[in-house]
Amino acid sequence: MNDRHEFSDRMLSLGLARVAEQAALASAAMIGRGDEQAADQAAVTAMREQLNLLDIAGIVVIGEGERDEAPMLYIGESVGTGNGPGVDIALDPLEGTTLTAKDMPNALTVIAMGPRGSILHAPDVYMEKLAVGPEYPSNLLSLDMSPQERIEALASHKKCKTSDITVCILERPRHTEMIADVRSTNAAIRLISDGDVAGVMHCAESQVTGIDAYMGVGGAPEGVLAAAALKCMGGQILGRLKFRTDDERKRAHAIGISDYDRIYSRDDMITKDVIFAASGVTNGSLLPGIRRAPGWVTAHTLLMRSRTGSVRRMEYRTPVP
Repeated sequence: MNDRHEFSDRMLSLGLARVAEQAALASAAMIGRGDEQAADQAAVTAMREQLNLLDIAGIVVIGEGERDEAPMLYIGESVGTGNGPGVDIALDPLEGTTLTAKDMPNALTVIAMGPRGSILHAPDVYMEKLAVGPEYPSNLLSLDMSPQERIEALASHKKCKTSDITVCILERPRHTEMIADVRSTNAAIRLISDGDVAGVMHCAESQVTGIDAYMGVGGAPEGVLAAAALKCMGGQILGRLKFRTDDERKRAHAIGISDYDRIYSRDDMITKDVIFAASGVTNGSLLPGIRRAPGWVTAHTLLMRSRTGSVRRMEYRTPVP
């Protein structure tokens, strides 16, 4: 890295949008084909190729896993030409491999970029998450509150009934008790099968999506990506790493995490201004998926910058040979 190069989010933003866009176009060929691995491979290959065209000295801090487990876009991999600012990269080349393979809604390609040292290097373990939109104060909820207490606090702040609150939860057996607790308040639940980055992002636009909060346990890397999105859109997320084995704790310790019970806020996970880009692969509530017409293919991308609070929705149309 050359320290003379300054991180310019405005100059780099369109390049990052193209990274997400090309990954979506590549993986779209595998929509409905039933092959999750091939869909992910297509997205990874395209994303890596595009990243290596950017004039950055990038390090993947949130990626596809450790090097031995993920030969491409692994945690710690260097990307870019090396002739530019030092940056952290957080990415999920295809958030929703199952969604893509089964042609189900809300598959996305997702990537965030910030100055070197700005993005939490989270291990590939579970994270307990709680997210709300910008209309709520940062100290309203906590991870130590029960689901019922959270619903009641949200309703009290909104001056509404608990039945007017809607929570997004990833549909997994581990959430059976949480789902029952939320429903005991008469609040509504929107269950999602995959894609909890999109699930968290829905909280930032509750007037549009109808989602007041996201809660549950999912991947820590996705939690950091969601924090990057909320850094741009507004809203709060709290995360606490969940370790299942001693080996997971050792891996966390190896990357500098010693407080295993720490609760991370949005600004703990994303400490400086970032760029965030996501492109639709299959049709979803955030973005349309890849669309084909005779001779043409169209991609839709969401591009955001936290420094300015700008949100761009971009359409890219290109001829197909």
